[in-house]
Amino acid sequence: MRRQKRDRLERAHSQGFKAGVSGRSKETCPYQSSEVRSQWLGGWRDAIEARTDGLYRL
Repeated sequence: MRRQKRDRLERAHSQGFKAGVSGRSKETCPYQSSEVRSQWLGGWRDAIEARTDGLYRL
């Protein structure tokens, strides 16, 4: 995988994680491309799980 593509996907995951930690809905995902959207939602799910485990609070 090319670095540029990997960076874009990593950035989407990171942005999704930040959105999840801040309590935003998964419906606010700004991406339309299925691959990038999937990464964003994966980050969002990771954040929700971390909040459930008590690692982050609103």
